[in-house]
Amino acid sequence: MEGVATDVVIRNLRPEDCARLVRMDAQITGRKRQQWFEGKLKRALTESDVLISLGAEVDGTLVGAMLGALHYGEFGLPEPIAILDTVLVDRAMQRRGIARRILAALTKNLRAFGIERLRTEVAWDDAELLGFFAHAGFRPVPALVLEMDVAGAAVRLDEEPETL
Repeated sequence: MEGVATDVVIRNLRPEDCARLVRMDAQITGRKRQQWFEGKLKRALTESDVLISLGAEVDGTLVGAMLGALHYGEFGLPEPIAILDTVLVDRAMQRRGIARRILAALTKNLRAFGIERLRTEVAWDDAELLGFFAHAGFRPVPALVLEMDVAGAAVRLDEEPETL
C-alpha cells in the first residue's frame, strides 16, 4: 500500500482489538506485551467516563490506534487534561496519514467535551515521533519530568533526610 490512505474509518477501540494492538506494537518494539495491552485496553474502555482511545481501520483491519485517558487535577493542574500514552501504526501503513487522521478525530472529540489540553511524552531521541507531534502543534511544557533509581534510593533515603 502506497500513498495516502483514503478509505480510513476512525472508530472507538473495542475489546477484540487487543490482539491486533499487540501485533502492531510487536512490529515496533520487538516485544509481545499481551498482558500490558489487555490491561491498557480494559482501562481505556471500562474505567473512564469519557472514551478517548481511537483506532483506524482500512478494509476492516485495524491499522492504527491512539490510547489515552482523561485526568482531573493531575500534577497540580486544576483543569482536566487528556493524556495520550500510546500511538501505533502498522508498519505497512506508516506515512499514509493514519496517525494524523486519528489525532484529528481525537482532538475534535476532546474539544466537544471541553478538554483544552492534550499531553504526551516522547523519548528525546525519537526524531520521527517528535517531528509528527511538532507538526501537529505539540510543544514542550514548563515542567520537569523526574525519575528515580529505586534501588539506589533505598540507600539515600536511609540517610538523614532533607527537610521539606
